[in-house]
Amino acid sequence: MVSKRYTNEFKAEAVKQVTERGYPVAEVAQRLGVSSHSLYAWLRESGVSQQARSAQQEADLLKENQRLRAELRRVEEERDILKMAAAYFARG
Repeated sequence: MVSKRYTNEFKAEAVKQVTERGYPVAEVAQRLGVSSHSLYAWLRESGVSQQARSAQQEADLLKENQRLRAELRRVEEERDILKMAAAYFARG
C-alpha cells in the first residue's frame, strides 16, 4: 500500500475545518479522502486539543443562542405591532 503525502496547506485546511468550522473529524476525513487517524494526528501536531475544540464550539453556540434570542424578541415585537394595526384597521 502506497501512503500519500499531503502538503502542509492541505493539512492546515483540514484541521481548520474541524477546529474553526466545527465539522466532525469523521465527516472531514471522508470528504477529503483521508483516514480519520491521519486527521487526528494532524490535530495533535497542530496543538489543538479536544477540550479546546469543545470550549470553542460551546462559546460559538452560546453566541449564536444570544443572537437568535435577540432576533426572536425583535420579530415578536414586530408581530405584536402588526396585530394592533390589523385590529385598528378592522374597527375602522
